[in-house]
Amino acid sequence: MVGPQDNPSNVPVSQAYDGDPSLASAQDIARTLAVDPKRGLDEAEVKDRLKKFGFNKLAEAPQVPGWKKFLLQFKDPLVYLLLAATAISLVAWFIERAHSPAGSGESLPFDAIVIVLILVLNAVLGYIQEARAEQAVDALARMTAPQTSVLRGGRVLHVDTTEVVPGDILVLSEGDTISADGRILTSASLRIAEASLTGESVPVSKRAETLEQAKALGDRFNMVFNGTAVTQGTGRAIVTATGMRTQVGRIADMLSQTDDDATPLQREMAHVSKILGIAVCIIAVVVLIALAAMSGFHSLDDVIESLLLAVSLAVAAVPEGLATILTVVLALGVQRMAKHHAIVKKLSSVETLGSASVICSDKTGTLTRNEMTVERVVTASGSVQITGTGYAPNGHMIAMDDSDAIPDGVRDEVVCTLGAGILANDGELREGAEPGAWEIVGDPTEVSLIVAGRKVKADRRYAGFSRVAEIPFTSERKRMSVVARDAADSDHLTIFSKGAPDVLLTHCTRIRVDGAVRPLTQGDRQTILANVESLSDQAYRTLGQAYRPLGTSSLAQIPGITTNAAGQVTEMADQSDVVESELIWAGMVAIIDPPRTEVRDSIAEAHRAGIRTVMITGDHPRTAARIATDLGIVEDGGRALTGDQLDAFTSEKELDQATADVSVYARVAPEHKLTIVKSLQRQGNIVAMTGDGVNDAPAVKSADIGVAMGITGTEVTKESASMILADDNFSTIVDAVREGRGIFDNIRKFLRYLLSSNMGEVFTVFGGVVFAGFLGITQPGSQSVTVPLLATQLLWINLLTDAAPALAMGVDPSTEDVMGRRPRTMNERVVNREMWGDVLFIGVIMAIVTLVGMDMHLAGGLFTDRSVGGSHEYQMVEARTMGFTILVFAQMFNALASRSHLQSAFNGLFSNRMLWGAIVVSVLLQLIVIYVPFLNTAFGTTPLGPQAWIECVALAVFVLVASELRKAVLRLMGNGPM
Repeated sequence: MVGPQDNPSNVPVSQAYDGDPSLASAQDIARTLAVDPKRGLDEAEVKDRLKKFGFNKLAEAPQVPGWKKFLLQFKDPLVYLLLAATAISLVAWFIERAHSPAGSGESLPFDAIVIVLILVLNAVLGYIQEARAEQAVDALARMTAPQTSVLRGGRVLHVDTTEVVPGDILVLSEGDTISADGRILTSASLRIAEASLTGESVPVSKRAETLEQAKALGDRFNMVFNGTAVTQGTGRAIVTATGMRTQVGRIADMLSQTDDDATPLQREMAHVSKILGIAVCIIAVVVLIALAAMSGFHSLDDVIESLLLAVSLAVAAVPEGLATILTVVLALGVQRMAKHHAIVKKLSSVETLGSASVICSDKTGTLTRNEMTVERVVTASGSVQITGTGYAPNGHMIAMDDSDAIPDGVRDEVVCTLGAGILANDGELREGAEPGAWEIVGDPTEVSLIVAGRKVKADRRYAGFSRVAEIPFTSERKRMSVVARDAADSDHLTIFSKGAPDVLLTHCTRIRVDGAVRPLTQGDRQTILANVESLSDQAYRTLGQAYRPLGTSSLAQIPGITTNAAGQVTEMADQSDVVESELIWAGMVAIIDPPRTEVRDSIAEAHRAGIRTVMITGDHPRTAARIATDLGIVEDGGRALTGDQLDAFTSEKELDQATADVSVYARVAPEHKLTIVKSLQRQGNIVAMTGDGVNDAPAVKSADIGVAMGITGTEVTKESASMILADDNFSTIVDAVREGRGIFDNIRKFLRYLLSSNMGEVFTVFGGVVFAGFLGITQPGSQSVTVPLLATQLLWINLLTDAAPALAMGVDPSTEDVMGRRPRTMNERVVNREMWGDVLFIGVIMAIVTLVGMDMHLAGGLFTDRSVGGSHEYQMVEARTMGFTILVFAQMFNALASRSHLQSAFNGLFSNRMLWGAIVVSVLLQLIVIYVPFLNTAFGTTPLGPQAWIECVALAVFVLVASELRKAVLRLMGNGPM
């Protein structure tokens, strides 16, 4: 190890090289970090640096304890209101017990107990559903390779990645995952896939030279970065940053500074809860003031009755089942989406995706397959298209003009071209453990040549060739060559080369045409270069292939080759100009990372639904524009903006004007993705951001809903997302949008039902108190208030009607046009003006029919007394039972009416069998409460006679009749069916 005397600058060892390591020589960095590149650190120094700098891992967010997650379930204004009602009920019970004769009054505070049990049940359900979602995400998470090869004490060791420290020498080879940021020391054909960090789909060649000026991450050829992977070659790098100081760590730090915003559904539910809470408080105050003004409080009983009235109003106003039903409906949606490979981490995110107006997506691996594919082969006699995408060797060649026959000459040239590509190749294609699953080793571009060669059976023609020598690819040479021997003709060697067409062409003097070889003319060169330019304009990456029979059986016999004293050939790479001369041009291939085949239809479906798709990538603008055009994101010739152009905007207004029109962004940094998402949100969009790489994570977290790829996605991105796609399929996002829209429609249905039903209860209590004198709702010999319905009856109604029917409405079948309308805007309320109209109208009708039914069984009211006789106290019990039952039946009819704001309830009346089952169950439970003796005592009910049942049904059905009449009028006014 380098000692202090070898560090003349006396710069203290730090966790990361101060400044940009790419601008300093590897020797300077080694001196600064006090390490000998030939020996690495020793174990004692490693331990010291671990103590000083910590483990090589990203900072983890503190885990929220289970008890806190459970308590967060109670964080809701409606819950606070019910807790206040519980406290009032307890106070009233204690006062009543203290001033009542022994043995009289309720032995337990049943009202308070029932309310608390409901709240706890809701909290438990919400906690369980969120815990299940977290478990699904944990099961999906895949751990990265835990071992890293480093040079320590002169030996190559395999150590835990968390124990890598600044100054360690990374030993890199094909297939390795890089565990820290580092400066290249040495490299041999080293290429690294950096798509997860930079978005660049093509692996980047790495070398040790020092940069002359600062460049973007994707252009720092002398640096390696944490989380990227070696696809080809070998090399060594000195670690300059670990943990949170790496580029990945900086992005993770950006995430920690990004706040989690409430989803639109969460904001809307908070708004509804706030309105209900304020409304019930106002109504309670108005009623109490009215009572005080009319009769005053003359005794402690008056105070107790007033407190119980406040409890009744609170219980009537609050749909206790709202939180439970919302949780269950979202959870059922989550389960359906999980079956379609979408894992939702937060229940409220389901509805948000259904409201999305813009989907921002990364290109590589999300819209494309992240599998380089040879699509065309161009030779002297013509060109062909190679069918099939990805690494499965399934496909064949077809003519570009769709003609049936391919001339034999063209076929021969194509096989020769791909044969050269197969042999001048370090990649490998393997069939995976599962049939039809293919795995690659090495550079994806090289493997694409192997795949194409198998499709046209070129591998069979060249199966007898074995490699004798290699001249590796370098960024300076821009080509690779191998010398091979054919087993069928062992006396003759052949050189096969591939590389950049313009470079390889300078080493060619002949060309293969129609199975024969002739001199390469200037016209041939111009044609080939014109084809290269044309393919490049179409975003293809081109590779040329050439070959030459050497005419000898030994490398030493090649004219111009130098050998040592023993007759052995010296370093081949130093003699490349001799070997790679007078080559025969075979042809070239056009390679691209193809779009996913199903994505185009999904984007078209999204467009039909009014959802704009935006591509954001770190790839080249021309490539991005080509892919976006193929997928239908933009029309041919659509505009693309780069990161530099985004930086040039001087105001948010200019930026917003650009992002409102442009749907393709290329060569962007993580900060740019975040900027684009924020700009779209400022325009009132609900933005979904999909991505797989670390560079996507900040934007994924800041979007209204972040969607991470489950297979190719990095752990940082998955942690930031609200939803994970287990199949990495963009089409799954559109399916999730459809599911989310259906869920949103159903949420509006059961909200209309719950709010109108509870409003009916509030108006019933309010009207029964204010108009008690007209209706005969009084206690004989008492001037205190008499509540028309008991709190326990109201709780039972809410339990009965807010549970099964509302849940059944939450899974109502989606309409066919769910993807045929535009997404709702950010300022559009879930409970909008039209719904509040429905709620108030139905609430008033429900209260009227309930109070009329009660009045019909009370003496001294507006209508004839139809009670069976008995004391006034019994008449009050019978009247309450009537009102109690009418409200239940009215809410059952309201369930049918609330499925649409304008559409008749008789359209698709029996399409939701679960709703009818819920209605039947609710009616049976109501019968039990009325006819089971001990429940009569608990709920203050009495059995009803046949005539009373006829009256109950006749009055309750008026809710459905009134709703149908109102819908008919609204449709006539031109609103149209909904």
